[in-house]
Amino acid sequence: MTKRLVIAEKPSVGVSIAAVLGVKDRKDGYIEGRDYIVSWGVGHLCELANADTYDEKYAKWRYDDLPIVPANWKYKIPRDKYSQFETLKKLMNRPDVSDVINACDAGREGELIFRNIYQMTGCKKPIYRLWISSMEDNAIAKGFRELKDGKEYDNLFAAARCREWADWLVGINATRLFSVLYHRTLNVGRVVSPTLAILVQREADIMAFKSEPFYTAEVDFGSFTAASEKFKKKSDAEAVIPKANEPVVVESVTSKEKSEKAPALYDLTTLQREANRQLGYTAQQTLDYVQSLYEKKLCTYPRTDSRYLTDDMADSVKAMVICSAGICGGAEPASVKASQVCNSKKVSDHHAIIPTMVAGETDLKTLPAGEREILSMIAKQVLRAVSEAYRFRETTAEIICGSTAFTANGKTITNVGWKAYNEKEQTYKVLPELHNGDELTVAGSEIKEGTTKPPAHFTEDSLLSAMEVAGAKDMPEDAERKGLGTPATRAGIIEKLIATGFVERKKAKKTVSLIPAQTGVSLITVLPEQLQSPLLTAEWEHKLKMVERGELDADTFMAEISLMVNDLIKTYSVIKGAEVLFPSGRDVIGKCPRCGGDVTESKKGFFCETNDCRFGLWKDNKFLTGKKISLTKKMAATLLKNGRISVKGIFSEKTGKSYDATLVMTDDGAKTLYNLDFGK
Repeated sequence: MTKRLVIAEKPSVGVSIAAVLGVKDRKDGYIEGRDYIVSWGVGHLCELANADTYDEKYAKWRYDDLPIVPANWKYKIPRDKYSQFETLKKLMNRPDVSDVINACDAGREGELIFRNIYQMTGCKKPIYRLWISSMEDNAIAKGFRELKDGKEYDNLFAAARCREWADWLVGINATRLFSVLYHRTLNVGRVVSPTLAILVQREADIMAFKSEPFYTAEVDFGSFTAASEKFKKKSDAEAVIPKANEPVVVESVTSKEKSEKAPALYDLTTLQREANRQLGYTAQQTLDYVQSLYEKKLCTYPRTDSRYLTDDMADSVKAMVICSAGICGGAEPASVKASQVCNSKKVSDHHAIIPTMVAGETDLKTLPAGEREILSMIAKQVLRAVSEAYRFRETTAEIICGSTAFTANGKTITNVGWKAYNEKEQTYKVLPELHNGDELTVAGSEIKEGTTKPPAHFTEDSLLSAMEVAGAKDMPEDAERKGLGTPATRAGIIEKLIATGFVERKKAKKTVSLIPAQTGVSLITVLPEQLQSPLLTAEWEHKLKMVERGELDADTFMAEISLMVNDLIKTYSVIKGAEVLFPSGRDVIGKCPRCGGDVTESKKGFFCETNDCRFGLWKDNKFLTGKKISLTKKMAATLLKNGRISVKGIFSEKTGKSYDATLVMTDDGAKTLYNLDFGK
């Protein structure tokens, strides 16, 4: 009797799938039943190998070894995941396993995780694909009834692998290139670097901004106020204040009926932005919370870039609204507009994030606070999205005082609509009934001073928005993916920038801003435009989508990336004087014999800090280590000053005995050489 092997992305997902399939016999690393075996990866079980796997020389970072472009890509299994890999390998090659079902997350990365495991284990058995947007039992059961042929997702895998390989090529080569040239570890990436550039440019705009004062005259008419235009001089504002007994007349009154349509449902990026703005959560925290909710079957697939449902879900919208109202404790809209949230043309791989029916039956008090708040936000957005438009009447009155026009604005809500579900009710000025020609009595007046404001520092909310649209104007109108990264990767990009020390989170009052550190600013200063521009990654994403659709050959894409990396290595020149941008902070032990620059100690030796100078005294120099001479800081300083130093206890490889001599250092501008002087 044969069995089908199901591979999920995580153990928790595997357990949920096993429960639906009636698979109950727990083993070490899998669960077995009569018809199915359910196992799992642990995220990216197979990872791209390090550069030194291809050649030992790559263990050291050297300019002359670049570019590194593997002819045949190699993978590794992390030590802490090896046991589970071996389990999967045995299961995949069991004689009674007829085929393998890919139940990893239904997206590009999920496909990559599974296919890498499949290829690394040497499995040749047929592949089927479970493609679901919800972890609810009925969704899982339906997905197994509608399994897809794995071949339908070959192009998706090709796109995922291209993304993985291309990121490795750019990351490895560019990071080594700039780190070697500028003598400091500088992490460079095709998404990380343009994102950093956005932050750096904003800080430059803030620094360059010159605040200027302005003044307005404000007149009080008892039940409302009116304001003049802005003046640069206070005296000009004072000059337009109405004089005693000066006639004040309503020149015109205009009213316009306006409306704001209900917002769409949440995709991941919009949810992350709102959670940052409302709750102060980082993008990564929000992703972690919503991923956990998904795995607990309380919301649908989170890594989506769609804000709509498919048309065939229209009949279930009413039940979804009732469920959402129960979750967030709000009332159901009087009228549910299902057509506002259903549009199959705007749904790609997955529809918008919505609560599941299971969530409506769950005691939410048992959830961690973060998950509970995120779920409530998702539910409330459902109520907003199906509600009527927010309608209001906007009134503007122009009032003439002498020869100066003053303006008064008012707003009257005619239908609160979807804004009934907003956390805070906004208050608006309401104008009394005014008519052309009305004469008004001035109750008071004052001069109000303000200053022009610089652009605001980026928060995670505003940065996510900027990443989403970056480079869009330069992309084809029909490009499916624009901006920097994907909804699934943007949080990780922000966290990487912070982890590498390029960006800092700084809190002022209740706002947490993202501020580039000096190292981040310096890196952007020396990076070529190509690696700073969001256009590169936007083009990548567009082309990866073409690979996914079978419109572009994967080999062609990779050839373009390899050519780009090669050109970068060959054409980039060190910026003169850039060493001041990357101070080491280390003590200077002497002057470089080649260029006169400062020589400082690092882990592996004593090196010149001038960027385009390659002078160095390596601690592991073969001449020295063979004679058991340990090059200390004091010795290096003496060699730099005098070119020689007396050394005792030098080991003879021939005799095995020790002797004393003078170590002499010479440098010809290209190589540093040592020899021994015995004073003869």
